[in-house]
Amino acid sequence: MKLTVIGAGPGGYEAAIYAAKKGFEVVLIDKDELGGTCLNRGCIPTKALIASYDAYEAVADADDFGILKDGTVTIDYEKIIERKNKVVKNLVKGIGMLIKANKITYVNGFGSLVDKNTVKVVKEGGEEELISTDYVILATGSVPTVPKMFGYDGKRVISSNEILDMNTLPRSIIIVGGGVIGCEIGQFLAKMGSDVTVVEMQDRILSTCDEDVIKHVLRQFKKDKVKVITSDGVSEVIVGEDSVEVTLNSGKSLSAEYLMVSVGRRPYTEGLNLDNAGVELTERGFIKTDETLRTTADNIYAIGDILSSYQLAHVASKEAFVAVDNILGKNKQMKYNAVPACVFTNPQVATVGKTEFELKDEGVNYKVGTFDFKTLGKAQASGHLTGFVKVITDENDVIIGAAIVGHEASDMLQVLTTAVTLGLTAEEVGDCIFPHPTMCEAIMEALHDLHGVSIHKV
Repeated sequence: MKLTVIGAGPGGYEAAIYAAKKGFEVVLIDKDELGGTCLNRGCIPTKALIASYDAYEAVADADDFGILKDGTVTIDYEKIIERKNKVVKNLVKGIGMLIKANKITYVNGFGSLVDKNTVKVVKEGGEEELISTDYVILATGSVPTVPKMFGYDGKRVISSNEILDMNTLPRSIIIVGGGVIGCEIGQFLAKMGSDVTVVEMQDRILSTCDEDVIKHVLRQFKKDKVKVITSDGVSEVIVGEDSVEVTLNSGKSLSAEYLMVSVGRRPYTEGLNLDNAGVELTERGFIKTDETLRTTADNIYAIGDILSSYQLAHVASKEAFVAVDNILGKNKQMKYNAVPACVFTNPQVATVGKTEFELKDEGVNYKVGTFDFKTLGKAQASGHLTGFVKVITDENDVIIGAAIVGHEASDMLQVLTTAVTLGLTAEEVGDCIFPHPTMCEAIMEALHDLHGVSIHKV
């Protein structure tokens, strides 16, 4: 069987490799670099930048750990960007090696549907290639949404794409949008020395998180001098030669060297010619699929950001496996009740399953167990005292949600993601032996707190 995958992001290239390992003849198409947005303009570049300020903080605070240093700690922003680019380049090269090792045909160009069994690729020089195929997986991802009112020019008014490639640190920046991207980039720039203001139209940043989670991030933002304005939107933008003037709905005026718009992303389906193959869109512009990820064309599947599920790389990767398995006739379905979500601010935020505000809106009875890191031995020893673990159960003690705020919260979350996925109870997971001394002991204590037996909690 021949499979053609359009889009080489985490979902697309993993679908291609998995299918190749399953015996498919695979063609992978992408107009840009292997790895898609996540690797080239998203998850990996931002984490590489954040690693630089983690290193800066570690050196700056070395005296507290008895490590004495001479002189001052300085920042070489250009070298930070160079390191980020090197990390990305190495990972892109690695994917290329995997594609070659799995005998996948990679075509660099823009892919679109001629019909449900034919894909056309337009290469950079204008050369066209027609590819006959038995199945297609669409994995073209998403692009930043920048409403016209902001006057986006890629120079003074920018998206997250441009900010990641700037070789000089902005003196000042206004970030419109207090979601994951806005918060991560905003805090990083502030740590580097930029004057940062985050403007969020909703009444809180990171609006999908509970209040007890957000307050920890806001507390650190205040220390880092990240100014946050909520419940206010932008009414006017005036772009000057070397600055941007912004007027908010409240009448407040802001001025900065740059304006970064981070108000969401939209599915990238332009030019795919979906109608040619009978692939339908939802009212919001996402590709319509059933639970098996099959589109309205019986041999075409869709995964990743072009669906209305979650715009997360790890979700796209899981969808890749499900789509390929279903092409093989396994009849698998995607389940989205245990999707882990991480925010790589300092402190990190990691959540899975239901939140308290969702359960309150639904009128569902639930129970909460918590434990603060500050009373944990490993936290005291390592100096990472900020944050807590929260576990949420239903009336039957089944774990239905969790949140972790603090050092390496994203790594710790998997224990609770597994619990939500498998429908385990707090008693079952709490009966497991957790190694000492570790940050994960806070999970154990929060589980025990649900039953009133947390040893280290008053």
